[in-house]
Amino acid sequence: MITAIVRFPLTAGTTVEQARELFEGSAPKYEGLAGLVRKYYLFDPETISGGGCYLWESRSAAEAVYTDEWKSMIEQRYGAAPQISFFETP
Repeated sequence: MITAIVRFPLTAGTTVEQARELFEGSAPKYEGLAGLVRKYYLFDPETISGGGCYLWESRSAAEAVYTDEWKSMIEQRYGAAPQISFFETP
């Protein structure tokens, strides 16, 4: 298993309620996604950043989703390119 942490800054002043609305709008895109075991959305009110914690069956499953097109979609939706970190999940 692989855990991917995706982070991106949000627009200054974004509240947790606004972040929740943004995240709820994207949630259907991840339902039933091949290789995705679970996803949690993240919001840090101190740095006004958001992201996701994804548990994948494999790194190749994760990389099949994190394409240039996906990164562009994140940038357009949230205003900044995502930073992605991968971790082995024993």
